[in-house]
Amino acid sequence: MKGVRGERLAGEFQKEISSIISGKLRAKFPGLSAIISVTAADVAPDLKSAKIYVSIYDTDKAKAQNSFATIKENAGFIRHELAQVMHIRTVPELRFIEDTSMEYGEKIDKILSDIGTDDK
Repeated sequence: MKGVRGERLAGEFQKEISSIISGKLRAKFPGLSAIISVTAADVAPDLKSAKIYVSIYDTDKAKAQNSFATIKENAGFIRHELAQVMHIRTVPELRFIEDTSMEYGEKIDKILSDIGTDDK
């Protein structure tokens, strides 16, 4: 969503969804990964849908995948909790997307550091 209002709403959604995941969802599902970060929110101009980008850090890849699946399965619960906090007419349908940019960045850093050590 473009414009000042859209950016402000996306920022508020990002902050509140992060709070809901770390609070109420973690209380409901204590087996979630330790570090779950909402990296971005992209809200449609008509407020019908929103893409929520989530980054999950865990040493166990299976646990990270299970945590992401739990978040996706509980999108309705998160939307309901978001409606309790946000005072807007329409709370968008939430679509969670796994953000793997941090993993990609680590991979590139490793490749670059390997190139640097090969030269010596």
